[in-house]
Amino acid sequence: MSSSGAPTRSSYDVVVVGGGHNGLVSAAYLARAGLSVLVLERLDHTGGAAVSAPAFRGHDVRLSRYSYLVSLMPEALMRDLDLQVRLESRTTASYTPTSRDGKAGGLLVERPEGPATARSFADLTGGEEEYAAWREFYADVADLAHAVAPTLLEPLPGERALRDRVDPDIWRDLVERPLGEAVERRFRDDTVRGVVATDALIGTFASLHDPSRVQNRCFLYHLIGNGTGEWRVPVGGMGAMTDALAAAAGRAGAELLTGAGVSAIRPTGEGADSGAEVTFHAGGRDHVVSGRHVLANVAPWVLEILLGGVEDAATKPEGSQLKINLLLDRLPALRSGVDPAVAFAGTLHLAEDYTQLERAYADAAGGSVPTALPGEVYCHTLTDPSILGSAAGSGTHTMTYFGLHTPASLFADPARREAAKAEAVARAIASLDEHLVEPLASCVARDADGQPCIEAKIPQDVEADLAMPGGHIFHGDLEWPWAPARARLDTPAQQWGVQTAHDAVLLCGSGARRGGAVSGIAGHNAAQAVLASR
Repeated sequence: MSSSGAPTRSSYDVVVVGGGHNGLVSAAYLARAGLSVLVLERLDHTGGAAVSAPAFRGHDVRLSRYSYLVSLMPEALMRDLDLQVRLESRTTASYTPTSRDGKAGGLLVERPEGPATARSFADLTGGEEEYAAWREFYADVADLAHAVAPTLLEPLPGERALRDRVDPDIWRDLVERPLGEAVERRFRDDTVRGVVATDALIGTFASLHDPSRVQNRCFLYHLIGNGTGEWRVPVGGMGAMTDALAAAAGRAGAELLTGAGVSAIRPTGEGADSGAEVTFHAGGRDHVVSGRHVLANVAPWVLEILLGGVEDAATKPEGSQLKINLLLDRLPALRSGVDPAVAFAGTLHLAEDYTQLERAYADAAGGSVPTALPGEVYCHTLTDPSILGSAAGSGTHTMTYFGLHTPASLFADPARREAAKAEAVARAIASLDEHLVEPLASCVARDADGQPCIEAKIPQDVEADLAMPGGHIFHGDLEWPWAPARARLDTPAQQWGVQTAHDAVLLCGSGARRGGAVSGIAGHNAAQAVLASR
């Protein structure tokens, strides 16, 4: 049931704070197990960052406004919840336009890779060695993915147990040493190095040589989904995924309450007698409900405030991305002559040569919007035209741009925020225009007011829209998807990586260990911890 009124009871087995996709996964699993479940969502709709919506007045095209592709969601989870969602493979994995010695070219990676991919590597790099290195590297990555992926819906494996199942060289390259070392050792070409490295920087602000290896963890999460790391397109847009999850939770008997903003969580009791009270505002008045368990589908930094802590600016996460949604009247032609329907069907890399990535990081770390702004582009509608609405068949396409190395600090000054945002958007578009026959602006559709159909979101916008602190799309730095040595694994919550300082309060969102991206893994694991503690 979904409503914007009042809860139907004062006490539940489980109260889920936040109706994003992970909260809906938890609710569906727990309600199917016979528990009473209330989901509280402050917005007037569920889905969090995984939603589809019209973005431009006068156009009924439904864009995946924030999250836009699916990789990590396990197929077993989709089967468990009988999710009626189709995920389509993109025919192109990636295309990287290049300009060398005044000649326009590009690196094409097909899905699956075939002769055209091999020729593209040879044309760019002048031989077969780089493609051989590419295939060897990703075979090694696949070995690690095949070891990790099956554990994501199980209690946390120990680090040593996983390490012993993987070749020691790839464990060293991806886990023990900064990723930049392996990229520089295993590849020679600057463009190839950059294409490999970008998966380490999506939503993560770091150098490839950062000693914390946060970039390694980001890379791993982008490459282990279902053992393949393939990023697929949800037919109907990202909202189709969360609509299916909400339906699954509702069918199981969970109560979904929208327009319900939570203001406090107060743990009660200890051990077997523990629980929590949740205060929220809905239907024009305040309410208090109790739960044997409270699952927090909010960032840990936000949870600390709801538990009565202070807003500690020093520990607040900082997001680092620029998301631009566009509506095009037609696809632009590229200088390389490649078919735009091929180039834009997968991930099109811009200003993402390895040296460009490191230079952009240095620029941003120094407080400047990178001169050559790295980012990537793809067109959802080349795989799934169903989101076009009345524009279907007209040549119209959506275009999504995701920019790297644009930390929230670049837009921190309110007096300069709009100017800095405009500068970042201009540099993002310029990075694409460099490779086009005609400027992108000539292809952009107009809304009902005659304005270009361009919508940009910096980290501050993401925070304002979705309450993700600092606009951090992972709710904070990602953690390794296993238990570190000497970790305490005494309770079900610890064993599933969803524990907090309070027995009755568990993390079920991206801030849990094995959280991040649209995966549902954290929601599943929090639900399993609740069921194991009964």
